[in-house]
Order: sequence, then structure tokens, then C-alpha cells
Amino acid sequence: MTQSAPSPSPPRQAAVPGPGGVSVVPVTHRGRPVGAFVITTGGARFLPVVDTGRLVLAASVVAVAGAAAVAVTRRPPGPAIRTVSMGPGGWISLRGLPARSPRAASPARPWWARLLRARRLVAER
Repeated sequence: MTQSAPSPSPPRQAAVPGPGGVSVVPVTHRGRPVGAFVITTGGARFLPVVDTGRLVLAASVVAVAGAAAVAVTRRPPGPAIRTVSMGPGGWISLRGLPARSPRAASPARPWWARLLRARRLVAER
């Protein structure tokens, strides 16, 4: 028969007696203080401990992530013309520009006019 080593038990926390019948029992989790139970004749209360180091670290991470998000979304647009090259015969090629519509900018036609293929009644010169 083999014997296994006993599992390590967590360290016991002793109640610290205080004045007037008040006892304080500290609570830890993985070696870090989490809070304390304050036991009085009227009952028990749990008082949590605020870990300011973790709080500052979390706030810093959120602030850096927010600043990075703002920097990415507010980045100025790139140049309108990306590549300019000379073609045969001396003409200039502008690449990267949006294509112009073949028609001049005209007011949008209602859907029913497009459906009926209606034309405007304008005298042409």
C-alpha cells in the first residue's frame, strides 16, 4: 500500500480580538488580502479591501485602449491622388481617384419616374 502526501491545507487565520468584544478575522485568497470579517455581539460584517494597485492598473489599461481607439478612428485620410504617371503621348494618368459619373450632377429622380421611364418637360434649346 502506498501512502500519498497529505494535501496542503490553507493556512489558518486566527481571529484577532479587539476592544469591547470585537473580533477581526482577515480573509485572503491566493495569498492576497481580500477583506475581513468583523464579528461583534450584534452580528458579523464583511469589510472588503480595495487593492489600489490593481485598480490603477485596470484604469491605465482602459485609458490606453481608449486613446488607441480614438487615434485609429481620427486618423486623417490619405492623399486623394495615389499614383501619377505619364502615359504615351504626354497624357497624365491619375490612379486611385474615384470615377466621375458620366452625367452632370442632377437632382435625384423619384422612383415612380424611373419606373415609368418618364422624361422631364423642359424645352431644349
